[in-house]
Amino acid sequence: MEIKVRQAQIKDGSKVAPLIVDAIGEIANRITGEETPEAVIEGLIELFEREDNRNSYLNTYVAECNGEVAGMMVVYGGDQAVSLDAQLEKWLAAKNAPVQTIEVEANPDEFYIDTVCVDPQFRGQGIGTILLKYAETLCKEQGYPKLSLSVELQKKRARHLYEKIGYVYSEPWMIIGEEFDHMVKVVQ
Repeated sequence: MEIKVRQAQIKDGSKVAPLIVDAIGEIANRITGEETPEAVIEGLIELFEREDNRNSYLNTYVAECNGEVAGMMVVYGGDQAVSLDAQLEKWLAAKNAPVQTIEVEANPDEFYIDTVCVDPQFRGQGIGTILLKYAETLCKEQGYPKLSLSVELQKKRARHLYEKIGYVYSEPWMIIGEEFDHMVKVVQ
């Protein structure tokens, strides 16, 4: 089985959107301003196809296995977060969404892994680790000294994986009213 990580393309939206929902749960409702599962997916696809927000295909990488999207991650520089989220906030305001303010999720000197998820049929094959290692490469290429992510407090398995590959707890973080642990890895 060969896994290839590549920049996402617009055509990947219908595969990536459900993985984002799988990874972030109800937060997807808040960042799309939608309630029904179908509308949340449609909203995420719309954001994915745009170039001006954190969930854009431009900030997304997919792991491909035999031509299928097996996993995905959304990454961006912490110094880009304010401008990316400003566009998301404008989009939410235009929809009169209940949540219209998005908290910055990373410090300016960090390359941030916003979302990472592996399709359930491909789990347990190391694809998540491959994506996280690829994020390290991107972090170095873009000149950030640190790679970061935030993990929900109840996601013990995910946190264990992050610690195993070198992430350390940095600080508590609130994201759209939810508590997270912010974790950082120094990238040489």
